Amino acid sequence: MKKILIGSYILITVGIIFVISQNSFSSTKDVKSIQAGEKLYKQQCAACHGETGKGEGEKAGTSLNNKQFLSTFSDKDLYNSVKFGREGTPMQGYKDKLSEKQLKQLIAYMRNWQEEQIQFIAPIKIEGDPENGKRLYGLYCLSCHGDAGTGKVKMGTALANPQYLQYTTDKQIWIGTAYGREQTRMNPSLKGLEGVRQLKEKEISDVVSYIRSLQNKRHE
Repeated sequence: MKKILIGSYILITVGIIFVISQNSFSSTKDVKSIQAGEKLYKQQCAACHGETGKGEGEKAGTSLNNKQFLSTFSDKDLYNSVKFGREGTPMQGYKDKLSEKQLKQLIAYMRNWQEEQIQFIAPIKIEGDPENGKRLYGLYCLSCHGDAGTGKVKMGTALANPQYLQYTTDKQIWIGTAYGREQTRMNPSLKGLEGVRQLKEKEISDVVSYIRSLQNKRHE
């Protein structure tokens, strides 16, 4: 199911599924930007996300140095997360603290962690039943991500966070739910993988539809 990609994007469509790949590797790296980004990371990020980026910091912080995460989120996605942060959480936005150049240096350092590109199989179009998704969420997700996606410190991301929902696509949420994140509490949920949860593709789409519905409820 996994392949290392070198160079351009690869997209494979088979029936109602497709393989998604968002990042490419280059044979040349901007060493100066990476070194500058490492200094910024240690100053601004390590306390929460850990010295190695695996979420082992003293304060609350998710794992960033994770092959599933880095294979799913583009440089632009990382940039948005750092620049705009997550309101109501310890993840403050850095748009007023770091220059554009510094933000790009920080992203260059984070991207340098990535050693391989994973291809993920996900539905082309994610449509589900949010009511059933809410039921499944209560059974399998609530204990870590909190009631209605409010999140829990050092346990699960705040899925109802406005910045999270604004800058995260349904496919990214689906892939994160299905394939999980290695060396974290987030184990795979897709049937056939090694996770305890064994959900069908449609059931994961239902969960994603419920999570997306939380965005609309903020405006009601």
